Amino acid sequence: MTLFWFLQQLSVPLSQCWSKSELRNMASSSVSFWILLITVCSTDGFVYFQTYWCDFNSTELNDIEYTASYYYQKLEFTRFSSSLGKYVGYTDYGVKNAEAWNNNPAYLNQARAQKETYCQPNIVIDYSNILSKSAKPYVHLYSTTPPSGRHPSMLVCSIYKFYPKYIKVSWFRDGKEVTSDVTSTEEMENGDWYYQIHSHLEYTPRSGEKISCVVEHASLKDPLRTDWDPSMPESERNKIAIGASGLVLGLVLSLAGFIYYKRKARGRTLVPTTN
Repeated sequence: MTLFWFLQQLSVPLSQCWSKSELRNMASSSVSFWILLITVCSTDGFVYFQTYWCDFNSTELNDIEYTASYYYQKLEFTRFSSSLGKYVGYTDYGVKNAEAWNNNPAYLNQARAQKETYCQPNIVIDYSNILSKSAKPYVHLYSTTPPSGRHPSMLVCSIYKFYPKYIKVSWFRDGKEVTSDVTSTEEMENGDWYYQIHSHLEYTPRSGEKISCVVEHASLKDPLRTDWDPSMPESERNKIAIGASGLVLGLVLSLAGFIYYKRKARGRTLVPTTN
């Protein structure tokens, strides 16, 4: 079945076509390398949408994931993933598509080759360009009081001074990714070409656990992992730091007063008194 036949068989209102802003939002939801986007939205109401992605952490072939997705009416019906090496269907029509394409050796081998023939050469070029025009993020991980009573503790992972805009922030607890009780802000402009973002994790502490905030960004060759030290809440550490500073300041002032007193005592002339 050809693409032309597929388009001739389907009809939807033109209002179902995706707007440019929707396509930009979809593209910005990933830190992937955007390869190709094909949109068909004809005057008589047909709509068809394809995306081809290369996700990468480096220019090495093993670190590249090629994905081809096929959409109709904003719904993905078939996807090819290089990690699976085959097509997968998500609707009745998509399942039939995937089965037919997987049983076509020439078509399947062509899709499997895209990671090496298309992704890798382009990534070699774009990876160096991105790194030369990017700024690495600065991460600050701290605890605070949660706004609700669902959990007694909350961690905040604040990421500052990064460029370009798109970034991924994840939470891990004892090596497993945490997705529940996590909220994040949008990337916010600083007004100086840099961006910041803040992610919150509400949780109930467990003895001996390890919680990490992991940041993935185009400026980083490897994900940036920041581990939380639960041995002492930050508020307590701040109190100790303030107390220590006050103690040092008090000792300095006391020493200065003692020196001043000794100098004044040396300058005095003792006058004997008579009865």
